[in-house]
Amino acid sequence: MSESNDLNTLHARFRGFYPVVIDVETAGFNAKGDALLEIAAVTVKMSEAGWLEKDETLHYHVEPFEGANLQPEALAFNGIDPWNPLRGAVKEYDALHAIFKAVRKGMKESGCSRAIVVAHNATFDHSFLMAAAERAGLKRNPFHPFVTFDTAAMSGLVLGQTVLAKACVAGGIPFDNSQAHSALYDTEQTADLFCELVNRWKRLGGWPPEPLPTADAGDSAPC
Repeated sequence: MSESNDLNTLHARFRGFYPVVIDVETAGFNAKGDALLEIAAVTVKMSEAGWLEKDETLHYHVEPFEGANLQPEALAFNGIDPWNPLRGAVKEYDALHAIFKAVRKGMKESGCSRAIVVAHNATFDHSFLMAAAERAGLKRNPFHPFVTFDTAAMSGLVLGQTVLAKACVAGGIPFDNSQAHSALYDTEQTADLFCELVNRWKRLGGWPPEPLPTADAGDSAPC
């Protein structure tokens, strides 16, 4: 593989990290005590020309874990009835086991060494993912324990917007507010946004990176 083609790979572009876009719907803000109710994950891939694209989508409704808190305000906000049998909800273990299995497969195929959560206001989604994995006793968690890619921060820098819907519109991505607060829809839109932000940097000439000029011996050290 040539050096140019090697730079057009996930492992080269993200320093060995395998980005996975995650969104969760929950019954509150406390990852340790409030229920995880829905989770979606979108993996990404790199084209031969080095453009980031969506790849596989996984989506699960999740049963509240035993003893979980269900905050009425949170349920009113996301419109989820945790006990509706039509949800087809599965246990936390089953949802995360399936996601982790697909992520590990993608990591192996792309030559990446660790998965990284990509999310909008990523600390929230990352905390619920990690807490659920711990409760489920999943020892082979492929995700980095604290590093994330936050599309809210990235969008604030690139697009001047931090709200997901506004950032998508600013990035030329349609956003249907009537479908918002569904983990599946929000994850798909966040994945489109993440790909646009990465690809926009490439279109602007920021990737592959230009080598820094070599300083002469008499030059002062850069700041």
